[in-house]
Amino acid sequence: MSASEIEKQCTTGMDKAVTYLAEELMGIRTGQATPGLVDHIKIEVPSYGSTMNLRDLATISVPDPSTIMIKAFDPTTIKDIERGLQSSDLGITPMSDGKIVRLPIPPLSGERRDQLATQVKKMGEAQKISVRNIRRDMNKKIDADKKDSKLSEDQADDAKDLVQKITKRHEDEIDKQIAAKSKEIQDT
Repeated sequence: MSASEIEKQCTTGMDKAVTYLAEELMGIRTGQATPGLVDHIKIEVPSYGSTMNLRDLATISVPDPSTIMIKAFDPTTIKDIERGLQSSDLGITPMSDGKIVRLPIPPLSGERRDQLATQVKKMGEAQKISVRNIRRDMNKKIDADKKDSKLSEDQADDAKDLVQKITKRHEDEIDKQIAAKSKEIQDT
């Protein structure tokens, strides 16, 4: 396996972990209304015979900083959307007028901010573990290639150094995302 193949495989896997974290962090409530808070919520729609993301069923807008407004593409799905939001882990009761669902976002208490900050750190640590697992797997491949004489000792050492640099870069990116989200939670 060449250095460019190792770099490509390693970077691709680690990028997925960083992207996944970014998507998960969008769903963390910060006391301010954002569409990212609800667009990933799964809604069971019996009339369609499937479960869909809210963003596929409705337009999500933020008319003011403390309200999320959801307007269904198909008005017959309003009750399903309302039921899905009610059963989600948001902890916010939706209000519906039959055409539009509104979610009032209450301000966060100090205790809840601390809980969210802890949750964000745990999410970040989980993705760091994922990145480290990719590093471990790549190092095993490098060792196997060295054992099979596909790589020389120097090439194997250089490849492991490259994998470590890529790992460090991705861990730093995860740390940046966690710090930014934690600051956002504490400041709003």
